[in-house]
Amino acid sequence: MNKLPPKQEILDWISDNPTLTAKRDIAKAFGIKGPDRIELKKILRELEADGHLSKRKNSFRDPNQLPPVSIVEVMAPTSDGDLFARPLEWDGDDVEPIILLMTRKSDPALGRGDRILAKLTKVSDEQYQYEGRLIRKIGISSTRVLGVFRQSSEGGRIVPIDKTGKEWSVPEQGRRDAKDGELVLAEQIGPKARMGLPKASVVERLGNPSAPKAVSLIAIHQHGIPDHFPDDVVAEADSQKPAPLGDRTDFRDVPFVTIDPADARDHDDACFAERDPDPKNKDGYLIWVAIADVAHYVTPSSKLDQEARLRGNSTYFPDRVVPMLPDRLSGDLCSLHEGVPRASIVVRMQIDKDGQKLGHTFFRGLIKSHASLTYEEVQSAVDGQPNDKCSPLLETVIRPLYDAYHALTKARELRAPLDLELPERRVELSDEGKVTSVNFKDRLDAHKLIEEFMILANVSAAEVLTEKKSPLLFRVHEEPSDDKLESLRETAKSAGLVLGKGQVLRTKHLNMLLRQARDTEHSELINMSTLRSMTQAYYSSENFGHFGLSLRSYAHFTSPIRRYADLIVHRGLISAHGWGDDGLTAFDIENLAETANKISETERRSMLAERDTTDRYLAAYLSEKMGSEFQGKISGIAKFGIFVRLDETGADGIIPIRSLGREYFDYDQTTNTLMGSETGITFSLGLRVTVRLTEAEPTAGGVAFELISINDEIYKRTGGRRGRGDRPKRMLVKSKRKAAKSKLKARRRRTGS
Repeated sequence: MNKLPPKQEILDWISDNPTLTAKRDIAKAFGIKGPDRIELKKILRELEADGHLSKRKNSFRDPNQLPPVSIVEVMAPTSDGDLFARPLEWDGDDVEPIILLMTRKSDPALGRGDRILAKLTKVSDEQYQYEGRLIRKIGISSTRVLGVFRQSSEGGRIVPIDKTGKEWSVPEQGRRDAKDGELVLAEQIGPKARMGLPKASVVERLGNPSAPKAVSLIAIHQHGIPDHFPDDVVAEADSQKPAPLGDRTDFRDVPFVTIDPADARDHDDACFAERDPDPKNKDGYLIWVAIADVAHYVTPSSKLDQEARLRGNSTYFPDRVVPMLPDRLSGDLCSLHEGVPRASIVVRMQIDKDGQKLGHTFFRGLIKSHASLTYEEVQSAVDGQPNDKCSPLLETVIRPLYDAYHALTKARELRAPLDLELPERRVELSDEGKVTSVNFKDRLDAHKLIEEFMILANVSAAEVLTEKKSPLLFRVHEEPSDDKLESLRETAKSAGLVLGKGQVLRTKHLNMLLRQARDTEHSELINMSTLRSMTQAYYSSENFGHFGLSLRSYAHFTSPIRRYADLIVHRGLISAHGWGDDGLTAFDIENLAETANKISETERRSMLAERDTTDRYLAAYLSEKMGSEFQGKISGIAKFGIFVRLDETGADGIIPIRSLGREYFDYDQTTNTLMGSETGITFSLGLRVTVRLTEAEPTAGGVAFELISINDEIYKRTGGRRGRGDRPKRMLVKSKRKAAKSKLKARRRRTGS
């Protein structure tokens, strides 16, 4: 037995080598081998028991030092704009250290409550002890937790739905009669202790984790979407009063109307159109768009502003909305309700008979919506079936809107934006939150009318701010990559269609492909493949144009109740026109790029949460139809299986490759196909299939199928070998060895050996 190093020497080595703290690393450093490793293990345990070391998984560290790579929580920025963070876990004797975050331009925007994985460097400074550089974002911390309650003699504990989170303990008085296995929403009580589990009290019992009410809450928590407004934010919102006329232009007599979905939760925009009285613009139109003046209420650096920037946008679920602003604003003062004066920013746009915009003028005004209409009501009125509400408005308000829209369609055809045909799914819920039906939304001319008006208003905002050299958040959509285009060409080729090559890509070229596929069996495939080839739109302080809309300059101006980007654009308009002191501040301007990054991320976060929720609702709906057969199309191919989209509901599920038989299937990434090694059968995008539902898991949102037929031909599974060469055989041998080891361990436990 070799002489082991003194304890202090081991501690010094761990302190000097924070990245090499596993037992094997320590043993290697001191040349400890064989049986001596057992003695080293004893020493390390003694050091841990004495509080000199802290064990994390299989490594040891000085409890008064942070690991070189740690999870930290971002704190609120200082008045100087510096970002500091605190360790998520700290069990040292010293005061919890402070970390200065050294951000880079390429880093995503960080804000209060963000959790990040950071690389730390110890420094000597009076104000902070470490400098940190971002490795990746993890999520957002919260004083609330969603999880499954597990009962115990002392109350219970909560196992978070987010499996990466720590468990919480619940004292008996905080149970609220929660039952074992229930999904609960709990809130932290008291400060987090250095040792032990954090304590929480149940604030809401949600019943079965797969119950309808739980579906959106799970997504909210998993994606870190803030769904609880701090008290000071609510208080600030509640203190607001309706904006007076003051210096605003009075538009209350202009017959603005709002046109929204029947279940709209807020009303950002109202519109009106009329013939242009200017004789120089014969058969032209004036289009008026009024947008809620949110900037009047959400002033720079206020509590409301900080919370809105943190959230970035509202998030919409079938059963609820998580708003960017408290209800006092989003559902009341800022919402353009019928018959109520509301502060607005108004743009008047002049177009000629061919829909080309000749000019625009912005106003800060006060409007009064003359009617709150739905898309369906307006469309029915134009189609000859007006209801009592639309009938008196038909000739004076509704028809002029459509006349102006028809002029805009001429300009749209010349511009040739990307013309995808992808119906949107709608999940219908009962009063109890259970899915009653899943269908596809009709795309009416009324929808297109509002869309074109809003695009024109957004373009006008971008143009006027660019002309006035004002800082601006652009909405950017870049052209697809060469790799994505090549994949789209291969898909088109497999369908007997052509996407031209060797030219500068324009949306008109993609539209030519879409027209080739229209009214054919390949229409859905080509539309989906074209969408997948696109890059994701984002916000930027620099203008790179909008490829999909075929526009040189574009910004979001029309939805400030639900998007922070629009609020920044409104502030830009206020500053550029000298309308007041609630415009852009130095902080807004200096942090424009950071804000763009941050709200691009929150937008993606919301999209993922909304998609996951829809998937869970669809899985819950299908779970009552186990064993049923459905028609669908292959919508995706991967090494591990085939994705199918059902015709009836648009639900996506997977046919696991293991269910296709023992034949091995080779995946070709270029053509996006799976080919059988024995039969030569090829699975490609767009093939029609009949499948049987074998699995539907509402909590996870997963759906699995068994293949019944392809293009109306019964699928016959083979008994051949499956795999690449001898790979399956090696896997089988490995599995047998693993099984033999498990049996041997079981025998040893029984015999005590």
